[in-house]
Amino acid sequence: MEELIRTDDPVFLSALLAGLADVGIEAFVFDGHTSSVFPGIMDAVGRRVMVDSDDEPRARRVLASLEDPV
Repeated sequence: MEELIRTDDPVFLSALLAGLADVGIEAFVFDGHTSSVFPGIMDAVGRRVMVDSDDEPRARRVLASLEDPV
């Protein structure tokens, strides 16, 4: 498992998970409950999006497309 990104933005997280699912990448969200208890604390506790190591290159492309929309 590789950490793709850490975020406390639920809208971005939802868009990322949908984008990953669209290309067949299974993603897991770690620390979801912890980050909701301590929101906005300088990203110290954010939701971590984890993907399989083999899927990481494709997942990074999906992430890049969301961060830099065309």
